[in-house]
Amino acid sequence: MFSQSTYDYPSDKRQLYAQLQKELAAMVEGEWLPIPNLANAAALLWHALKDINWCGFYLMVDKGSEGQPELVLGPFQGKPACIRIKVGKGVCGTAVAHNKTQVVDNVHEFPGHIACDSASNSEIVVPLRNGDKIVGVLDIDSPVFARFDAVDQEGLEALARILERACEW
Repeated sequence: MFSQSTYDYPSDKRQLYAQLQKELAAMVEGEWLPIPNLANAAALLWHALKDINWCGFYLMVDKGSEGQPELVLGPFQGKPACIRIKVGKGVCGTAVAHNKTQVVDNVHEFPGHIACDSASNSEIVVPLRNGDKIVGVLDIDSPVFARFDAVDQEGLEALARILERACEW
């Protein structure tokens, strides 16, 4: 199931992300708790972005299930998802390990891809930071191959910076 926008958003991606930045900044103004801010951000993106089938956040925990840092499922929109992801595993874990946004045109060609939804064909993962420390990632999947481009990366990284500044991690 694709997300279906219930709002009237611009079709031009640069205009869309500019509008989303304004909306997200207004939503998080005065709220410092990460969970409600991330929940609203996931819902905002779910309704605004076309051709996506999962949108949400994974949060870093220092001591995961095996005593090592790992990502744990946070607020999201879409089908149920993997709960824990080890650093270096899958697209999300790779984004953490390399401290860099990952844009994957075809997840089936990504070594070690974790398939939570077999309908996903492309993915973008943007790290969230508190200073130099990664505190989580924004993860968005699409059933469309090569759905995410440089404009999406720039726009989503700008939204991540808004969340980083707003939240007390």
